[in-house]
Amino acid sequence: MGFVSYLIAAPRSLAAPRPAGPQPRDGPAARATCARIIIGPVSRSPLPAPGSPPGTKFGALQHRDYRRYFILVLLSATADNIEHVISYWVIFQAFHSPMLAGFAVISHWVPFLLFSVYAGALADRFDCRKLIQISQGLFALASLAWAVLFLTGTLRIWHAAVILLIHGAAGVIGLPASQLIVYDIVGPERLPSAIRLNATSRYLAILLGPAVGGGLMLLLGPGLGLLVNILIYAPFTLFLLRIPYTGHLRDAVGKRRTPRFGLADIPRLLAEARADPRIIMMIVLGGTSSFLVGNAFQAQMPEYAHHLGADEAGAWYSVLLAANAVGAIVGAVLLESAPFIRLSARTATACAAVWGVLMALFPSAPSYSAAVTLLVLAGTFNIAFTSMAQTIIQLLAPPPLRGSMVGLFNTSMLGLRAGSGVTVGMLGALIGVQWSLTLSSAAVVLVALGLLVADLRARPRPRPSA
Repeated sequence: MGFVSYLIAAPRSLAAPRPAGPQPRDGPAARATCARIIIGPVSRSPLPAPGSPPGTKFGALQHRDYRRYFILVLLSATADNIEHVISYWVIFQAFHSPMLAGFAVISHWVPFLLFSVYAGALADRFDCRKLIQISQGLFALASLAWAVLFLTGTLRIWHAAVILLIHGAAGVIGLPASQLIVYDIVGPERLPSAIRLNATSRYLAILLGPAVGGGLMLLLGPGLGLLVNILIYAPFTLFLLRIPYTGHLRDAVGKRRTPRFGLADIPRLLAEARADPRIIMMIVLGGTSSFLVGNAFQAQMPEYAHHLGADEAGAWYSVLLAANAVGAIVGAVLLESAPFIRLSARTATACAAVWGVLMALFPSAPSYSAAVTLLVLAGTFNIAFTSMAQTIIQLLAPPPLRGSMVGLFNTSMLGLRAGSGVTVGMLGALIGVQWSLTLSSAAVVLVALGLLVADLRARPRPRPSA
């Protein structure tokens, strides 16, 4: 009950003013607007003002252009997962190379670690529609390259490595631009809803990709299946030609090109992040959860399935793989249906702590049903804290640096997932994957609790109204 009460009545809302003095590009009027958007009139009630958009269930879907965007992003994300399913299966059958499998993970996440900030700066400077189209073109190019090599039987390891790098580059180029486009479409009022729904589309794609990809392989074979997959990217790419949103229309600087971003600008970006402790709090929280746990436990799922008493080909193994995604979808629906859960850094951090507890308990689950339940609950709290963290970053970032700040968050939240292969995988080789996941998850809990304590000490609760 204490945790539920905390969620409902967290004392510090996102709209609280920055502790520092006057901030560039973020004056009192802007903060007052943010306050009205997030919590409505100042009161003791955690609910938004009557009739305000934040209290509307699935509010982002009420925007016609976002409905179209959501469906087409889901289609594109499904194509991405179809490519993963088909290409990973073929390269495993062709080479049986654990090193190549490891490189597939590295090539997917390391580009986010190295280039997310620069990709965000590009999103600040240029039309985000064009950046997303470049990203979609690279995804399609990767599918085409796989298809040609599969059909001609000329695939070599170095071919696979190059295509995997192209795929990683496509992801890092498109993500910040797509996040800014969403802000442009729905505005700050419905941004929390849109971010949750975007995350839902990614998890739906994780469930749909294997089903559709497996069907294409059975019906057409890997090569022709990937040629068909190229066509699935087309609708979203063409849709971007028709919409007016550039990623900058809602900002006062929308018609002014942001200066070039270089290494010399990184200290300025970090200074802007430090100006609001909530931004740093979310970046540290995202990086900790990604580096220590990330999604490395998915690669170890055969071992967990074996520990629970079945081989990896069994139906329960597939259920374990899907449970986290199902939980995330359930969590997004619950959050969309529960507008009383207030958006705040403390709420996000508390959800991350609960997620860490659930992940720490999962390896020692006494049965499959208990393990699946823990993973579903973990997926629910995972989407809660990650979507809140991303929303907080986008709302608090100065408009001229919003893309760069989102890129900095992506560096932490996505790029550091490469480290989870060490904390869960390599450590698991030494002490067992059950203990490695438990200890890594427990470390996330400790960091989250530490962030909460530090925040409570640094910013005391406001005095109650007379």
